[in-house]
Amino acid sequence: MSGIVQVQRDPGGGFGGPTEGTYPPVCDQNAHVAPAASGRHTRFVRWPWLVALVIASASADARPTPSRRPPPEKGNFWSDIIEPNGTQVNSLLEKANRALKILDDVSTGDTDWAVEQRTRYVRDAYHLMAYARKLAPENVQVLALLGRTADDLGKTREAIDALEACVRVTGPDKASPEVTGRLGAIYLRLDNYDAAIRWLRQAQGPITAQSAPALVHLANALAARGETVAAIDALTNAIPTTVTFYAEEPVTLVTFSLAVLYDRDEQRSAAFDVLDHLQATHQTQYASKVQTQLAKMRFAPAADQHYYQAFLYESLGRYVEARAEWALYAASGESPWRARALDHMAAIDAQRRTGKPVRPDPSAPAPIRRRLPRP
Repeated sequence: MSGIVQVQRDPGGGFGGPTEGTYPPVCDQNAHVAPAASGRHTRFVRWPWLVALVIASASADARPTPSRRPPPEKGNFWSDIIEPNGTQVNSLLEKANRALKILDDVSTGDTDWAVEQRTRYVRDAYHLMAYARKLAPENVQVLALLGRTADDLGKTREAIDALEACVRVTGPDKASPEVTGRLGAIYLRLDNYDAAIRWLRQAQGPITAQSAPALVHLANALAARGETVAAIDALTNAIPTTVTFYAEEPVTLVTFSLAVLYDRDEQRSAAFDVLDHLQATHQTQYASKVQTQLAKMRFAPAADQHYYQAFLYESLGRYVEARAEWALYAASGESPWRARALDHMAAIDAQRRTGKPVRPDPSAPAPIRRRLPRP
């Protein structure tokens, strides 16, 4: 056929140029033509997209799942009915107890510690308990702390109301010795000896830090009513023959109070025998331990503190301080044992003039002895 170019095949597999006598090729041989390829370049194009998709899916899986809201707290049904404000009342009780604990810890070391700060602590606790009583009118702990703080602030009638309400809730048999003892001390300050002795008898039991002050108040109330023998027996029978470590300090207070009652009953030899027993038990710590217990004690009537302090100073041989305390007790009004304070002052004055010892003569006939625990 005319017009057809014949192309010969090279031995190497390519195509050669046209043979002689044929027409020239249609395309220019110097033109650049894209070489034939196998199509593998598409593999390099796919990889970046594949890597991007993998990273995107991984980041999507790494996102934190949205947190669910916690279910609302379900309170105790019966507690909400019995004490609808129980959580708030417990918080108020915790704050009041913390304030009173600070007060108690500091008061044990110093009887005249920062009166304004002490009053502020007590006042804060009183207001907390007054509000807590509105939330829980029959809460025993709230009534007991309200009575204590009201009594410390001088709100005597309010203290009696709160403490008697506490006894009505618990019952007289299950009432705390601290509650009944404080009630008895309040009535003792009001010179209502019958009511004081009735409440103080309910607070009796083994000697502890809570029951020891009530026992001392009971003995003082019996002695003030003229029943000195019954008062001495109450203290003597309560002192254990074996004193444990935890009861050592309360027993020290009761034993020293027994010596004071012997002195008031003009049994001076028996009184100083009790003091010798205490000194032999505590050795060099006698003065500090007794002073600490007197600092914790709230006397009723308040003038009794001078009597106890004077007797302690006299037992230590510090006659100047002792005479000053005896004078303060004698000047405090119609004290029941004002004559005994004047006798001590006269003995101290005689000792200054003649050097005669204040302690009684051991060769003198001894009075009737009471049972005493031995160290």
